[in-house]
Amino acid sequence: MTFDYDLFVIGGGSGGVRAARVAAQGGAKVALAEEDRYGGTCVIRGCVPKKLMVFASEYPAAVADAQSYGWTVHAGGFDWPVFRGKLHAELDRLENVYRGILKNNGVESFDARARLVDPHTVELSDGSRKSARHILIATGGRPAKPDLPGADHAITSNEIFHLKSLPKSILIIGGGYIACEFACILNGLGVKVTQYYRGAQILRGFDEEARGLISDEMIQSGVNLHLGTNIFDMAEVTGGYRVTSTNGSEEVFEQVMFATGRAPNTDDLGLEAAGVKTGRKGEIQVDEYSQTGVPSIYAIGDVTDRVNLTPVAIREGMAFVETVFNGNPTPVDHDLIPTAIFTQPEMGTVGLSEEDAREQEPIEVYSTSFRPMQTAFADRPDRVLMKLIVSQETRKVLGCHIVAPGAGEMIQLAGIAIKMGATKEDFDRTVAVHPTMSEELVTMKTPVRTG
Repeated sequence: MTFDYDLFVIGGGSGGVRAARVAAQGGAKVALAEEDRYGGTCVIRGCVPKKLMVFASEYPAAVADAQSYGWTVHAGGFDWPVFRGKLHAELDRLENVYRGILKNNGVESFDARARLVDPHTVELSDGSRKSARHILIATGGRPAKPDLPGADHAITSNEIFHLKSLPKSILIIGGGYIACEFACILNGLGVKVTQYYRGAQILRGFDEEARGLISDEMIQSGVNLHLGTNIFDMAEVTGGYRVTSTNGSEEVFEQVMFATGRAPNTDDLGLEAAGVKTGRKGEIQVDEYSQTGVPSIYAIGDVTDRVNLTPVAIREGMAFVETVFNGNPTPVDHDLIPTAIFTQPEMGTVGLSEEDAREQEPIEVYSTSFRPMQTAFADRPDRVLMKLIVSQETRKVLGCHIVAPGAGEMIQLAGIAIKMGATKEDFDRTVAVHPTMSEELVTMKTPVRTG
C-alpha cells in the first residue's frame, strides 16, 4: 500500500512535536495536526506559565528577607495585568518556537482536529482525509470537574492564567500537586486562599514525612487548609460563589478552582471505530513500546495515563521513533523518574517513599529537618527536609526526598546518582559542599528509623 505519510501525529504538545521532529530528521515523511495551540499543556497552560507564576509569587518573601539583611526596600503592590501581558507574550513566543521546529524539519502541520477513520486514516475537521503507515496519538489530558451542583461556575488550571484580575479570595478544591502549587502561588500573590481536600493529608502517594512538612509550611504561610473536607454544591451569589462543605459550613468566595484530577483527551477520536482499546478512565491502552492493540497505531504522553509528566512524554516519543523508524525496539523506562512539586517550599523526589519501600524490603531511613541558614538569619521559621531511603540488603539508595527552596534543582542531580544505583556509602564518600542545605544528603551517618 502507498500512504500520504510515513507518520501522522495527532497532538502538538511536547511529546508529539518531539516524535514528529525526530522522525522527520531521520527521513520520514511526517504530518501533525493540532486543534488548539502548539506546545500543549506544558507550554501553554501548565509547567511553563505555572513556573513563571511561582517566580512572581516568591518575591514578597524575598523582599521581606532583603529588609532583614539590611536593605532599604520600597515595594509596591503586584500588578497582575502587567504580569499577565508579559506571560501571554512569552507563551506566544514559545508557541512560535514549536511551530518553527516542525516547519524547519519538514513536518507538514494542520491547524485542525483529527480523528481516526481506520488503522491508517485520519480525518481532519475540514473534511479532508490523510493516510499514514503509522499514526501516533499524543493528545494529552485535560482538567476534570466533579459532577455536583454549580461546578460549571468554577475554573480549573486551564483558566487560571487568563483571569482579568486576581480575586480577593479563592477556594481551591483538591490535594494533588496542581491544587497545592496554585494554593501557594495565589497565597504569595496576596489572594486569601482556602483549600479543601477530602483526604487525610495532601499530596497522596508521596512520602508521608515530606508531604506532612509541606502541609505544615503551607498553613504557616497563610493557606487556610482544611483536610477531610469536600463540597456539596456551589451557587452564584453577590460577590462570588456560596460553597457548602461537607463539614456543614457555608462560605462565600470570589472565585472557586477545581484541581481534582485530569482526564485523557480521548473523546471523539474515533478510537472505537479504529479498534483502539481504552481503560476505565478513557486512557489509551498501550504496551511497553507505546503500541496499541492496532499495530499501526501508537500513543504517548498523558493520553495513556502512565506517568503524566512532560519529560516522560518526550522520552516516550523518542522511544517510539527508535522502535518504529530506527529498527531499534526501545521499551519506555518509567523507573526512578525524578520530579518536582513547585509548592513553597518545593519538593523534589525520586524513587520510593518510606512507606512503599518498607512494604518491599527492610530499610534504613536517614532524615533531617532544620531551619536553613538564609531564612533563619531573616528570622523566618521555615524548615526544610533531606531524606534518604536505603536498602538494608543492597545498601542502594531506594529513594530521596527533599523539601526545600530549590529542591527541584537538587533532585535532578540526586536522580542521576540513584538511577546509576548509588549506595549509601557512595553518598558518604562524597565530600560535602559547605555551607549548603544539600550537604546534609552526604553527612547523615546514623539512620533515624529502621525496619
